[in-house]
Parts: sequence; C-alpha cells; structure tokens
Amino acid sequence: MTSKKVLIANRGEIAIRISRAAAALGWETVAIFSEDDSDSKHRYYANQAFPIPGYGSSAYLNADRILRIASEQGCSLIHPGYGFLSENADFVRECDRAGVTFIGPTEEIVRNLGNKLGALRLAESLQISVLPGTRKPTELSQVEDFFDQHGSLMIKALAGGGGRGMCRIESPDRIREEFSRCSSEAKAAFGNGELYVEKLLLNARHIEIQILGDGTGNVLHFWERDCTLQRRNQKLIEVCPAPNLAPLIRDKIVDSALRLARNLKYRSLGTFEFLLDENSEGDFYFIEANPRLQVEHTVTEEALGVDLVELQLRIAEGGTLKEFGLNQETISKPKGFAIQLRLNAETIDEKGNVQPSAGRLSVFEPSSGPGIRVDTAAYTGYAMNPSFDPLLAKLIIRTQSSEFKNAVSLARRTLREFRIQGSKTNQSFLNHLLRLSEMEEYKVYTGLIDENFARLAFQVDEEKVGFGFESNHKNEGSAEPETHEIPLGTIPVLSPVSGRMTEIDVVAGDFVRKGQKVAVVSAMKMEHLLKANESGIVEAVLVSPGKNVSVDQAILVLRPSEEEGPSHEDILSHEIDFVRTDLQDVLNRLSLNEDSSRPQAVSKRHKRGQRTARENVADLCDPGTFVEYGALAIAAQRRRRSLEELIKLSPADGLVTGIGSVNGDLFDSSLTKCAVLAYDYTVFMGTQGAMNHKKTDRLLQVAKNLKLPLVFFTEGGGGRPGEVDVPAVAGLDLHTFRQYSELSGAAPRIAVASGRCFAGNAALFGSSDIRIATKDSNIGMGGPVMVKGGGLGNFSAEEIGSAEIQSKNGVIDLVVENEIEAVRAAKRSLAYFQGKVEAFSCKDQRLLRSIVPENRLRSYDVRALIEILSDEDSVLELRSGFSPGIVTAFIRIEGRPIGLVANHSMHLGGAIDAEGAEKAADFMKLCESFRLPILSLCDTPGFMVGPDAERLALVRKAGRLFQEGAGLKVPFFTIVLRKGYGLGAMAMAGGSFHSPVFTISWPSGEFGAMGIEGEIRTGYQKELAEVKDWNERQLLFERLVKEAYERGKAINMASYLEIDAVIDPADSRKWILRGLASEIS
Repeated sequence: MTSKKVLIANRGEIAIRISRAAAALGWETVAIFSEDDSDSKHRYYANQAFPIPGYGSSAYLNADRILRIASEQGCSLIHPGYGFLSENADFVRECDRAGVTFIGPTEEIVRNLGNKLGALRLAESLQISVLPGTRKPTELSQVEDFFDQHGSLMIKALAGGGGRGMCRIESPDRIREEFSRCSSEAKAAFGNGELYVEKLLLNARHIEIQILGDGTGNVLHFWERDCTLQRRNQKLIEVCPAPNLAPLIRDKIVDSALRLARNLKYRSLGTFEFLLDENSEGDFYFIEANPRLQVEHTVTEEALGVDLVELQLRIAEGGTLKEFGLNQETISKPKGFAIQLRLNAETIDEKGNVQPSAGRLSVFEPSSGPGIRVDTAAYTGYAMNPSFDPLLAKLIIRTQSSEFKNAVSLARRTLREFRIQGSKTNQSFLNHLLRLSEMEEYKVYTGLIDENFARLAFQVDEEKVGFGFESNHKNEGSAEPETHEIPLGTIPVLSPVSGRMTEIDVVAGDFVRKGQKVAVVSAMKMEHLLKANESGIVEAVLVSPGKNVSVDQAILVLRPSEEEGPSHEDILSHEIDFVRTDLQDVLNRLSLNEDSSRPQAVSKRHKRGQRTARENVADLCDPGTFVEYGALAIAAQRRRRSLEELIKLSPADGLVTGIGSVNGDLFDSSLTKCAVLAYDYTVFMGTQGAMNHKKTDRLLQVAKNLKLPLVFFTEGGGGRPGEVDVPAVAGLDLHTFRQYSELSGAAPRIAVASGRCFAGNAALFGSSDIRIATKDSNIGMGGPVMVKGGGLGNFSAEEIGSAEIQSKNGVIDLVVENEIEAVRAAKRSLAYFQGKVEAFSCKDQRLLRSIVPENRLRSYDVRALIEILSDEDSVLELRSGFSPGIVTAFIRIEGRPIGLVANHSMHLGGAIDAEGAEKAADFMKLCESFRLPILSLCDTPGFMVGPDAERLALVRKAGRLFQEGAGLKVPFFTIVLRKGYGLGAMAMAGGSFHSPVFTISWPSGEFGAMGIEGEIRTGYQKELAEVKDWNERQLLFERLVKEAYERGKAINMASYLEIDAVIDPADSRKWILRGLASEIS
C-alpha cells in the first residue's frame, strides 16, 4: 500500500482517533488548530500541525484556508471528522476540484443527505414512513402555520447534527424566539442557518443503523445503536445493541436503512436514524441520515470488535468491500452490550441552563482496565475552552453479559473511577442517570432526561464520583478564574459566565455611571452584558477582547467616585412610561377581547336581557383582582379562516378563564382566591372548542394544585363542530369532564347557567356542587339539533329542560331572576365555604317557644322557624323546588357557617319519602366534603311507606341516607322539634340518637319506635279485637294512644337518657354554639 498523507480538518478526540487509524495504515497526518486552540492535544498526534486564523468554530469552518494547507503540504486526502465541514457539500466539491479526496460520501450524497430534506424525500419515494413536516428551508411564518395545523413540532437544522439547531416546541409562544436561536446556533456550528420542522413524536426511542458502503451499491450494516438518552436533543448515552428491541422491529429498521443506502450507492460510513413509537405496535419513522463518522461510532466498535475508522479510510483509498473480504455474514451480532457515556465540561444553573465550563484541569485520570475505553484529548493541565463543544471524553464500557443491568453496573463503577478536577463536569449527572430504575430495565424515551432534569442535576450524591482518595490537588470540581490583585479602594466588575470577551467599551480613566454597560461576554451563542455596579473611574481593564474568561473573573476595576449624579438607570427613568412595540402589540391584541371592542355583540346580548361573560366575571370578582389565563387563544380553525377573522370571531376562543378574589369585603385575602370560568355565548354560542377545552383543562389543573374554589358560568351549546386544526375523529379522549369531576370534594364548584346550557356545558353544570340558574334557563344533555338528529322530534330550545322542570327534579339548587341575582347567589354560596363573618344579628329567640303549635296534629312552616333560629339574612335554601318535605339550607349562627337539614310537616306530615332521603343524603355529603357542621331539625313520623313510596326506590335511597349519616366526620347536631319516630328519626340523627354531638328536644317533642297509632294497632291488635262494640273499642284505642303519648314525651325520653336534654327553644343557639366550641377545642 502506497503511503498517503491526510489532513484532519477537525480537533480534539476525533482528530486523535483519526490520526491513530491513519498511522496504523502507515499514512502521514496533518493537523490544524485555531488561534485559541493551540493547547489542544490533537496537534501533537499528527506528523505536522498548522495554525489557522480565527477563534472558535469559525476557524475550523474556513474551507479555503484548510484546502490551501492541504495543497501546500501535499495532502491527497482530507478527513472532516464530525461537525464543522463534515456535511458541507460545497466543501466536498471544492476538495474534488482541488484533487483532494474527501473521506466520506460523494458530493451528491452529502448534498442529498447533509441538508436532511433530501433524505426525507428519498424515504418517501421508497415508501419508508416519515413524520409530517416541511420539505424545504422553512421561514418563521411557515413554522407558525405548521404548528397551527399539526400542533407540537421539532425545529431542526438542515445541516449538521449533535442536537445543535434543534428545539422542541409545544407552545406557539416560543416559536419566534427559538426559531431565531436555532438558526444562529446552526449557522455558528455548521455554516448553514437554514431550518425545517417536523411533527413532534412523544414517547419515542431513537434507533440508528451504522452503514458502510463502497459506492458500488454494495452496503453492509453494523447493527443498531440506541441513542434515546438525550438532553435537549443532544445525546448523552449510547448503547449497542439496543436493549429490549424486538427482533422483527430491528430487522425492519435495518432493512429500511439498507434500502436507502443501496438506492444512493452509498460510499463510506453513514448513519440512518429512526424514531420508534413506543405507543404503537412497532411503528417507526425515518428522520435523517448522517453522511459522516458519528461521535458514537466508538460504542459500535467496542460491541462488535471492529475498527470503523480504518474501514472508512480504506474505502476512501478506493477499495471495495469485496476486496476487503467483508460481507454481512462476516459481521457477527453483538455479544453482550457496550455503553458510551459522554463526559462534558459544563455547568448547570438553577434554571437548568447548561453552559460550557472553563478552568484548567488540575487532575485528569481516566478509568482503565478490561472492557474500558476512553477517547479524549484532555490532560492534566489542559485549559478548557468554552468556545468549543464541551465534550471532554467518551467513556465506553463493554461486557459479554446478556443482562443489560450488568452493563449499567459496570458503567456506573467505571464512571466513579474517572477522576477529573479543575473544571465542572456532568459526571455526577451521568451517575444519577445510570441509577434511574428506568435505566436498568431500559424503559426509556427521548424526553426522559428533560422531564427528570431537576432531580438528575441537583440531587445529593449518594455515590461519590472520582473516588475521594487523598490528593495534593483541590477537589472542588470547579474552574478557578484567573486572579488579579484588586487595588485597595476599588471594586471589580466580574464576568457572570464562562465565555469569550467580545467587547470592552471603556479604557482606563473613563468615568462610568452605575448600571452603564462596560463589556460583553459571549457564551453558548448568547451575549451577556456587564454593567458597572457603582459610578466611578475605570482604574484598570484586566482582560482584552478575544480572551476566554471564567465565571466570576474580574474584567475591570472601578474606583468609586465622589461625584454626585444620577445612576445610569436614573438617566433612563424618564422612559418608564414608554411602551415598546412588542408590548403595544400585546396590548392591542388583548384590547380586541374587551366588550368595548365588540359593540354589536354586546348590544345583542343586552337586548336579550343578559350580560356578557366579562360583565359577569367583573361583577363576581373584587375590583382589580382578576387575572386572565389564555386570553390570546382563538378557535382551532386556522385552516378554514384567516387569523384576522378568527381574532374577530373568537376572542379568547369563547371562554374567559382566570383567578380572582371574591368576597374580599368579608374575609381575609387568603380565603378569597377563586378560579373563574365563563363561556362567552357571543362566540359561537358558547360552544366548547379545542382551545377552550385546553384552557379549561389548564385552569382546572391550577385550581386543583392551589385548592381553589371555582365558579363556572356554563351557558353554551356543547361541543363545537368545524375545529379543523385538531387531528381527531370524535375527541372522546379529552380530559375536561374527568378533570372537573376529580375536583369533587377538593374545593367547592359553583355553576351558573343562564339562557341555553346544553350537552357538554350541561354536563359541567350537572357535575358541580352548587347549581344556580336563571328562571329563563334551558338545561339539557342535548339541544334541539341533537334531539332532532336522534329522531326524537322537533323541539325548540325553550321546550327542553326549562328551569321549572329542572328545579322540581333537583338539578337546579337555586333559581334566580337574572344574571345579576345569579352572581349574587354565587358570591353568597361561596361565602359559606370561606369562613366566619364578624358582623351578625338575630331575632329574639323567645319567638321559638311558640313556633311549634301545641296541637300536635297541626302543621307549621319550618322555614319561619329557621329564619328565627339563624342569623338574620343568613339563610340560603338549596333545591327548594325539589322534595318539599326536606329543607336543606346554609345558615349562620353568630357568623359561623352551618349546613341545615329539616323536616317540613306541611308536606306528608314530615314523612321522609324517596326524594327527601336523596336530597338529605346529597346535602350531608356536600357539607362533609367541605367540613361544614350540620344541624338537623327533626320532626318526622318516619319514612313514607306504601306501594307508591316503594316505586321510587325508597329502600335504596333511605339506605344511602343512613350511610351518609354514619360517615360524617363533621360536627353534627340534632334538635327534635316535635315528632321523632322510628327509622326516619334515627336517619335524621345520623343513624342513632347517640351519634350526634348532642341530640336534644324541645318540650313539644314526642318519640316512639314507630307512629303511635300504628304502634297501638299493631301491638294491641288482639285486645282491640276482643272488644266487640265499636264505640268501646275506639275509647280503648284512644286511651292506649294517650298512654303511649305520655310515655313518649320528651321529658320521659330524657329520663331514660335516650336523648341528652329537653331545652327551652330559646336556648337552641346557645347549645349549637357550645357544640361548635366543644368540637373546635
């Protein structure tokens, strides 16, 4: 083999790797290095090394200079490594023109694959699945349009790899900023800032196939690598082979890669990459091909025992696979596993941002031993350069074990043996990652690291990395900034990051004001401004532009000046009222949501005697407290309407959501926070669109996390057709209704309906804890269109679920005149869950002594009794139109909120029927859920009986009343007003007269195991039958009833201790207050 000379157009560990492979073939090598990279070890592994002008990545992208050096030094080949010029088709062309062999694919292949889109188009032509995406260099507006159509997406650089120029977008608000960042990052890394986008695939594994071709159509594969473990799209750990990959799926992915490579007549090494959808039955998608040597080629080399770089060099020399004796059968399947860990020199701030770390390595001792490989260009004394990729070393382990957990264990141990001091690294981060339970079982996906970033980055080390044996070096793991003696009486201006000094705006002797910009540091493609922390004279400038600096390194020193004058911020303070263009754009857009910008819609609403959604929200919340969530949402109909039209037609997508304070005049601010949602009937008739479902879900999540009560104005027509931007068939997988129901018992949910409330809107109304409706409401699980569509007839909205009907059947708790009253009712209802009010009054309690008639057979109005017993204006009755035999209400006693359940003798004599049992049980459950004490006013002859009563499922509903009573944990009090008979009375006392905090009776109380008359007829049936004369039998019956009544009087009942006391009715409030105080204490 004739001697060859190759120029290596790269740096660091990959330049060393190529130098070694070339040397093994007897080739000479030429290295290059930038002005700020002269200390990199790669230059010493080559036969010759030459500087190239420039700093950082830009120097290694200087194609003309590199080709000139190759020509001057007689190089017949150029190896680009990875990154930099490795996927630049123009550079390949220039190499060809210069008569220098480019070690890699042909110009045509690089051009087709290097910009990613050519590869996607090829895959589509071969019927290989790809994700939806753009197929040309994409502008910002096109990215926004794609998001509108497909939702979450990935922005990707057309050229290059390594995760640069890539970003995951799940919110349209981030598109503009991230598009610009990705373009700049790609331009800096690869010399090409063009981007494209594709649909984001969640819960995916990243599988890539290593290919080698000789340009004749003959290609081989070296099996697969799993590169799923990525941080912000940059690979951290690679595994070969992919654990837990079904053989059939592996074969299909390999076949797809081979088909692509053969079609191209691929030459050299290449990698074809796929995403495997873990939520499917093996669906996978081709995403890109990398026509170059990959960073992770080393893990394949270790798993298979091959030298891929040497094979690449031999192919470049003009050889064929057949000449090398290589075919697929000669490439054995991997035995065991190999794992590669990328050790990076980097720091992580409290926000999770990653930056290259600077500093000089005081200790660098790589792990060693059987099954361990380290590729690196670092050494003890090496000064880290934050202008380049922070990759410090690639640590690769291999094991013959078929148990992947054994490979993970070896990787952890080997990582801990690696000693690095003097610069911060991700060594601990990788250690934490290897300790995840998902790692040993390899149940991973591309988002695993990003979703667990905080605990991986900041958890306490339980296993010390770097082995803590004694050393003469500091083991601080941090960069030590260059130090300068700071003169006495001066103040240093420090660099906030490690990076390169790009600007110095002052010289010694300049006067600067506090807050004035004095310098700029560039790090990770971002510019960081340094400002004077005091006014003064610049004593000295310690760093010159172009130099690397460390975190907290002094850039210049100031001598504070005694000169009086405003600070730089003070000088700019006159601009405090200035509104920037970006802010004005937001303000203009938000103003379009306001009622003042929609006079026609508001006028139409007012003509119907109704208010707008925003008027209701403003009335509900205390002034100035409401903050709106999701105000910029519009209907998901951008494919059928223009943006301008949608902004006009669907402000806030027909749903006002946010957080405010309610009843701040009565309670401390800590008790008044409330989540508020209001469907806007002026927007598509208050229907539920895709975006307002998303808004609902978001606010429900906030309400759950913050344990906020919730008021929901639910007027609207249910689901909205025509939402063409959302890919769905039926939309039955949304979470709104489940999320809303999951709030049950967490915090009160109050719903308000006015006008028409159908379908999904009605479902939310019906799921609420307290339901308020105006008298003109129509509420139903389906509106006129749905009824007609079901073949059930033609009905107007007014004929479906009127407030009168829904009040009588218990759907509505409170029927009010209009929305003004509805908001008042909502505020009043909410107040019972917010706590005690300080101001109260009550009527003369002696009025209670005569409220129950002396005639035991005469009915009376228990509501009048409740009004006297309670604080004035504190009674709020719920479901008054439903089951009139039971009264349920919120009341206050000396300002304390209490739930009240009472029998009403004017309906069925106070007997508890099926609906009454249901009503009482529901109310007890509500009070128990929100820790409201309950007062029961008992006056019942028992449960209703008879065939008609049983047709309404009385047994089941009575049983539920007992269950709810037995389950009460809140303070429960029972006062027997008159009748306390049988099971009905026991149910009114929570199941037993000894269950409540107290069970007391007024003097009018009477008790029995069942109704007295029924008891006598049953117990004395024989005696009564023996009296033949009807008049005498009646006299006997009346005597027995009288005797039984005497036995059942309250005084006698108390003497047997079956009740706790017989009291003066005027003392009822005192007993209730004592009961509350005893429970609290």
